[in-house]
Amino acid sequence: MRPSLALAVVVLSVCAPELISQNGKVVTYHAGIGDVKYVYASTPPVAHLRPGDILDTNTLDCFGNAIKKPGDTLSLVKGDNPLTGPFYIDGAEPGDTLAIKFLDLQVDGNQGIGAFAPGFGALNETNYTPMLHAPLPERIWFYPIDHADNTAIFQALDSKFSVKVPLHPFFGCIGVAPANGEARSSIVPAEFGGNMDAPEASVGNTLYLPVNVAGGLLFMGDGHAAMGDGEVAGTAIEVPLRARMQVSVIKGQKIAWPRFENDEAIMTVGAYRPLDDCVRIAFTELIAWIHRDYGLSELDAYELLSEVAKIHLTEMVDPNYVAVASVEKKYLPKKAR
Repeated sequence: MRPSLALAVVVLSVCAPELISQNGKVVTYHAGIGDVKYVYASTPPVAHLRPGDILDTNTLDCFGNAIKKPGDTLSLVKGDNPLTGPFYIDGAEPGDTLAIKFLDLQVDGNQGIGAFAPGFGALNETNYTPMLHAPLPERIWFYPIDHADNTAIFQALDSKFSVKVPLHPFFGCIGVAPANGEARSSIVPAEFGGNMDAPEASVGNTLYLPVNVAGGLLFMGDGHAAMGDGEVAGTAIEVPLRARMQVSVIKGQKIAWPRFENDEAIMTVGAYRPLDDCVRIAFTELIAWIHRDYGLSELDAYELLSEVAKIHLTEMVDPNYVAVASVEKKYLPKKAR
């Protein structure tokens, strides 16, 4: 079903001083199922943000909040990974970098959903890995959320086993409009960000995205309460989220792929198939970052990363795989610029 392009009302309010930069305000936006998009593209913005502003918004879960109770099926889902946005960041132009600092992410509900379906999942037949055997059947798990305990409860469907899973809310999808007028599905991770399923898109981290069109056009969705590396069965603990994030623009600094940063580390994203090329992208980008900002030669950075880098697979079920490579800042020279 084609999503509505109707605009929602934007409410402006003054933010707590400790959360904003000079002249920053809070822009509050609420998305419903009639407002969401299913592509990253140059579509009319739902709101404008100025650099320094804080966006206070919500997202629906990857099923559009359609799965509510046992007996519900995936046939109720109108589209995968509905996106809130896009948000136009004033002054952002192609060749700039958009910075998103995650200030707060909260699970917006009392349960999460996990599921797999025919044709999806790392251990299932897919369009990319066709098999002669019958596909795995659709199954859905419900995860009660304990907000006081900050956990979700996994309950096995075929036994009485249950276990608590610590919550780590993050955006599975966050990205900007692609370059060259492209429209990309909300299930795709690529150079513009998208369905990266990176737990790094969480509180305490800053995400950097390339600006490909005027205003950047920022989208987000696919909230996760927790997820294992690779999202191997095709879903995390899928939840709607309430989010607060601060946006800024780095003028004249062009990056090719998404990056993350916090006080302890710098991290780069690769998204492609096969997996070895995905990893090569992540490490090539990390070497370039170290060379530009920390002054090491590319070959010295390459050697250093061979000794101290970390890498993890965030996504292995979508059209592209995703890996995040990182290095702790304690191993790097003082930042040169």
